[in-house]
Amino acid sequence: MGSQESASPDDEQSADDAGISAVVHRNIRAITELRQQTESQLTASDRVARRVTAVVGTMWCVYGHALFYGAWIVVNCGLVSSIKPFDPFPFMMLTMIAAVESILLVIFILISQNRMQKLADRRAELNLQVGLLTEQELTQAIHLLIDVAKKMGVSPAAQSEMSEITRDIHPKKVVEALERAEEQIDATPAAPPKSPDVT
Repeated sequence: MGSQESASPDDEQSADDAGISAVVHRNIRAITELRQQTESQLTASDRVARRVTAVVGTMWCVYGHALFYGAWIVVNCGLVSSIKPFDPFPFMMLTMIAAVESILLVIFILISQNRMQKLADRRAELNLQVGLLTEQELTQAIHLLIDVAKKMGVSPAAQSEMSEITRDIHPKKVVEALERAEEQIDATPAAPPKSPDVT
């Protein structure tokens, strides 16, 4: 694998305290720094949308809406004698408020989802790059082991399998093979269910 930076004394100390290696600590710190960098790049609209969706996605929001709509209906049904109904049945004003609120909430949720999708795409690309790098390094390591085995006079078993695993993987060809397989599955009609045998 790729070369790793030497761990600092602080890393070793914190690793001893947590019971994990310094490399894991360094990776956690790198991930945290990337997350903080992503947070600092958020626009004002992104922050507002994320805050709104965070509040809306709680049970307290459900309780608040139930209390608000319940009180509105009770008052405008004339059940509270001290308050004159201002939006009698069929509650046209309440309907308008609910419709506007729904539109705004959908917009805020879509903004948050778009942001989350961008982050997910970025993580997927990072995972792909790491996976490709790992595959290349493992292939080089296998070639090195084969050369060492040959110099020591050791013949590796299953030559066909060794030749397969030492071949480079082309991501484009893999994706094309997956797409062809999916197209074949979609084009194959589903078999009708078998009727149970009646004895």
